[in-house]
Amino acid sequence: MSPGGGTEPPAEDYFVYLTESNAPAAMRIRRLTALVLFACAALPVSAQHFPTDDPVIKAMWQTGVVESQTRSLGHQLIDVVGPRLAGSPQLDQAQRWLLDTYASWGVTARKEEVGTWRGWDAGFLHVDLVAPRLQSLEAELLSYSAATDGPVEAEVVMPPAGLSKETAAAWLASARGKFVMVSAPEPMCRAPQELKANARPETVQHIDEERAALRRAVEERWQPVADFRRRTAVLDSVGVAGFVSSQWSGGWGVNKIFSAQSQKAVSFDLSCEDYGLLFRLLESGHAPKLRVNATSRDLGVVPQFNVVAEMRGSEKPNEYVLLGAHLDSWGGATGALDNGTGSLTMLEAARILKATYPNPKRTILIGHWANEEMGLIGSAAFRDDHPEVMEGLQVAFNQDNGTWRFERIEGQGLLSSAEFLPKWMAAVPSTIRERTLIEVPGPQANSGSDHTSFVCAGLPSFRLQSPYDEYRQYTWHTNRDTYDKIVFDDLAENATLAAMLAYMASEDPERTGRVKGLLPTDPRTGQPRAWPTCRPPQRTPR
Repeated sequence: MSPGGGTEPPAEDYFVYLTESNAPAAMRIRRLTALVLFACAALPVSAQHFPTDDPVIKAMWQTGVVESQTRSLGHQLIDVVGPRLAGSPQLDQAQRWLLDTYASWGVTARKEEVGTWRGWDAGFLHVDLVAPRLQSLEAELLSYSAATDGPVEAEVVMPPAGLSKETAAAWLASARGKFVMVSAPEPMCRAPQELKANARPETVQHIDEERAALRRAVEERWQPVADFRRRTAVLDSVGVAGFVSSQWSGGWGVNKIFSAQSQKAVSFDLSCEDYGLLFRLLESGHAPKLRVNATSRDLGVVPQFNVVAEMRGSEKPNEYVLLGAHLDSWGGATGALDNGTGSLTMLEAARILKATYPNPKRTILIGHWANEEMGLIGSAAFRDDHPEVMEGLQVAFNQDNGTWRFERIEGQGLLSSAEFLPKWMAAVPSTIRERTLIEVPGPQANSGSDHTSFVCAGLPSFRLQSPYDEYRQYTWHTNRDTYDKIVFDDLAENATLAAMLAYMASEDPERTGRVKGLLPTDPRTGQPRAWPTCRPPQRTPR
C-alpha cells in the first residue's frame, strides 16, 4: 500500500516513495534493497530473446553478461594501476598486467615496440594558499611537468592591465621566482546547461559576455610580454617559480588536464573555483601567495609498446578480425573512461571468446594500443608494421569513449558495411540489437581515434560508439575520469557485443569489401569530402 492508502506506486516512482518520511524505515530498506538488486541483475539466458538457436551466442551472453568479470578487471586496471600516461611506468605496469591476465586465460599475447617517448613519472602535488589566508587548493600536476626543489612559497602574479611594450621588460624581471597565472578566469563555474535551465535569459547573456570580456582582457595583458607561442619560453628564461593555469571543462569541478609546456618550472592546473579565487584576490590588491610542493621524475627517452593478443584461426589463419582500444591515458585522473572502459571491453571480449569460441575460423587479434593520446601512434604503427594483417583484414572494431551502452556502430563510409554489419547484428540478442543504430555506410566520424588509422587505408574499421555529450563535458581528458563513473552493467553488455561481432565476422563465409562510398558534402567546396590519408606514426618524441 502507498502512504496515502491507495495502490502501490509504479516502479519509476519507487525512489520518491521510499524516501517519504512517513514510510516505515524497515519497509524503506527492504524496498530499496529489492530495487537495487533488480536494477543490477543481468537477464539470464532463459529470459533473453535470441534470434537464432546458436549455442555460441547463448554461451557468450551467459559468460559475458551473467558471469561478467568487468568489475574485478576494472578494479585492477583503474584502481590498482591508475593513470597510464605515455612514457610512464604505469603504462608499462598496465601492459605487464595485460600479459599476465591473458596468460592466465591461456591466450597468447605479446608486446610489440612502436617507438620511443619521453619517460616521466608523476609524484605528488600539494598547493596551498598561505596569504591572505590559509586554504588548500584543488590542483593537478600537468603531465611531464618539472618538480619543485622542495616546498616553494611565492607570490602569485599576472601581467597588470595597462602594461605596455616599454614596461613589459620590468614586469618580466619582477616575475622571477613567482607563480604566474596564465589563463583567463571564469566568471562562473556552473555547468552551462544548468545555468540555461534555471537562470533568466538575460543573466545567461550577461555571464557569456563577461566571460568573453575577461578572455579579451587577459590576452591584452599578455600581448606586450610575448605572443602566445613564445610565452612559456620567455617566462622560463626569467626563472619564474611556476605556471598556474585552469582549463575548465564546463561542468561542476571538472578541468581538462594536458601537458606542461615549460621545460624548467613546475606547471599545474587549478580548479575553476580556486583559480577564480586567486584572480579575484590579485585584482583586489590582496597579494595572494602559494606554497607548492611537487615531485616528478624525468626518465629520459623510453621504448613504447602495443600489447597484442592472438587467437589463431583454425581454417583461415591469414585472415583477421581485429578488436582494438587504446590503453594509454592522460594523467589528470585514472583514465577510467578514456580509455579504461575501451581496454576492458576488448579484454573481457577476449575472455568471452576464449571460453565460448576457442577455435575461431579466422585469426582474432586484440590490440591494446599505446600512445593514442599523442597522435594515434600505437595503432598507426601496427598498421605500418603488419601489412599481412592489413591484407587479410576481415574487419576491425574499435572502442574509445566512455561508459553507457553502445548506441551506434558506424560504417565509416565503406559500402560493404551495409551488407555485413546488419547481417552480423541480426544474430545478437534483442536486448542489445534493438537499441543499437547501425549507421551505414556512414559519414566517417571522430578522426581523432584509432579506428581512423585503418580507415585511412580503406580498411573496414568500425567504431563502437557510446553517447558522447556527458563524456566530453565531464570525463574526456579531465580530473574526474575515475572508476566511479563506470556503468558496469553496460560495460558487460558492450564486451559481450564485441565478442559476438568478432565471432560472427570470423564465421562469415564471405570477405568484406573495400569499396568506398561518397562522404558527406564539404560545405567549403560543395563536393564530397575527400577520403582521409594515412600519416606515418610519430615514433620518437619531438
